[in-house]
Amino acid sequence: MSEKMIENNKVNVIGEIVSGFTFSHEVFGEGFYMVDVAVNRLSDQADIIPLMVSERLLDVHQDYSGNTIEAVGQFRSYNRHEGVKNRLMLSIFVREVHFMEEFTDYTKTNQIFLDGYICKPPIYRKTPLGREIADILLAVNRPYGKSDYIPCISWGRNARYASGFEVGARVRVWGRVQSREYTKKLSETECEKRIAYEVSISKLECDEE
Repeated sequence: MSEKMIENNKVNVIGEIVSGFTFSHEVFGEGFYMVDVAVNRLSDQADIIPLMVSERLLDVHQDYSGNTIEAVGQFRSYNRHEGVKNRLMLSIFVREVHFMEEFTDYTKTNQIFLDGYICKPPIYRKTPLGREIADILLAVNRPYGKSDYIPCISWGRNARYASGFEVGARVRVWGRVQSREYTKKLSETECEKRIAYEVSISKLECDEE
């Protein structure tokens, strides 16, 4: 059953390690650590994407900064309690990792496929320049009754299509994982820079009723 479930959430990223490892949590004696990878876009920008890696996959006491790796896994979410609020945290849960000597094909650095269900009404809007955008939140099932909640963003014709999705509709998306900086207002005088992670959709399909 679990192999079947894994098919609905597949991520492949290639990038340069740009941080050390920080401890995240432990499950049944196995430690999991976070490490950041810079994944180039076709433009000159890079997405800084957090990976969650088991200590059994890599020697987490080594510094791999500057190394290029390919990480294969799933895009996962969990709620972090911050005072009275919960904050949705996203990272790539790594199942396989490969070191790469050199890499040139930047069209294949960042690929994701998700098969899930719309869990709140899509938010459709237009930018001041008239570009159409729709935000959708996808619930992607995991084994043992768990789900990951993945924010996705679509543009143009895809956004128009996504704006009509009903809650509960089954949707498949193909795209890339991206990071985006935003400013969170904490109080009248305080703001904090944060990073949001989402899936930028290149293609999507919905099972029509």
